[in-house]
Amino acid sequence: MKGNLSFAFRNPAFWPCFLCLKLIVFSGEGTATGNYGYANSGYSVYEEENERLTESLRSKVTAIKSLSIEIGTEVKQQNKMLGEMDDDFDSTGGFLGATMGRLKNLSRGSQTKLLCYMMLFSLFVFFVIYWVIKLR
Repeated sequence: MKGNLSFAFRNPAFWPCFLCLKLIVFSGEGTATGNYGYANSGYSVYEEENERLTESLRSKVTAIKSLSIEIGTEVKQQNKMLGEMDDDFDSTGGFLGATMGRLKNLSRGSQTKLLCYMMLFSLFVFFVIYWVIKLR
């Protein structure tokens, strides 16, 4: 039994078993000790490893928490911006609707020649804008 326990302490594959069962620690002869034999089993090494891993996990959780708070703040800002853009698009849609209504009224009247000039002017303006953009 003594050989089996010393093999288990030297083999890292068996360490999780001993970390889970901290209270059952055997001395060199294989009998349970009264003070749990922490000094003989290398408990402090395991405890230090657990503390290091716990601190590492704590820092990762803190980083994830701050990241999630920043994401939440960014989502709120973007939702506000989307709301403002929606309002702007609604007002622009209303403005374009009113303009189209005026154009319809203009086309119904006897001012067809004026409407033709206005359409040709708008095509000319769009052509000039397209030409300027193409030259860049």
